[in-house]
Amino acid sequence: MNELENILREITPLSPEDSFLVFDRIKESFEFPYHYHPEIEINFVYKGKGYRRMIGDHTGEIGNLELVLVGPNLPHCWANYRCKHRKTHEITIQFNQDFFNQSMMQKNILKPINNLMKDSIRGILFSTETAEKLKDSFLNLSKMNSFESFIEIMKILNELATAENKTLLSSYSIELETFVDNDKMKVIHDFVHENFENKITLDTVAALVNMSNVTFNRFIKKRTGKTFINYLNEIRISYAARWLMEKNLTVFEIAFESGFNNIANFNKVFKSIKNTTPTEFREQFKGVKKIE
Repeated sequence: MNELENILREITPLSPEDSFLVFDRIKESFEFPYHYHPEIEINFVYKGKGYRRMIGDHTGEIGNLELVLVGPNLPHCWANYRCKHRKTHEITIQFNQDFFNQSMMQKNILKPINNLMKDSIRGILFSTETAEKLKDSFLNLSKMNSFESFIEIMKILNELATAENKTLLSSYSIELETFVDNDKMKVIHDFVHENFENKITLDTVAALVNMSNVTFNRFIKKRTGKTFINYLNEIRISYAARWLMEKNLTVFEIAFESGFNNIANFNKVFKSIKNTTPTEFREQFKGVKKIE
């Protein structure tokens, strides 16, 4: 199933000749539906406390200052929820994926931004401290001429790339993950994504990459920062979360389709990863407009 088939594909006004587009808007509400586009997007929201952020399969309530980087083709929206402000200031910067060509991104000075772009495929939430630090830069962008705004946006990207306390929002991205540096990890990745709904044992996966169980455990921990069971569960829950948003299946059916053999374990693992129950997670997305 194409995970984007029931979500609005936005056609943005950004042309190949444009470097960036900046949208500076005062809004009484967020009405645009859950959508995606190939352009990369930075969203700065001021006085939006109480709106709900939805990025991929992540959802959360925002504070007065919000700063998020949304990668290419990652579904997202900000939705009306409990915001009491009548005038919320939203500033959006959009640019094409190929704005930074690959040879340019290999330069030492741009490597932090290159890493930022790679992480953007899951959506990145920046700390309130970072948003506060960059607030004046965002608020002044629309007052600058084209070249001044270009320089200012490059400064913003550098600050975002080197900022501390960044949070990746959506679950592990299946479509855009690459493993050019590790063929064994790609074998594991492909096998798990093709078989996650079935029983997968440590013995089976270790044998795929010609490792003992002990060696495999060390390898997967070093490569992902997780045990194999945690790595497997996160992938299963990422599928379950998408299906809760997109399919008319019961929670029970989704639990078994995503590889869990009992509903109690599914609920427990889902809550440990998403900090909410499957039923509550589905409820959070009920009011979001989609294109069916």
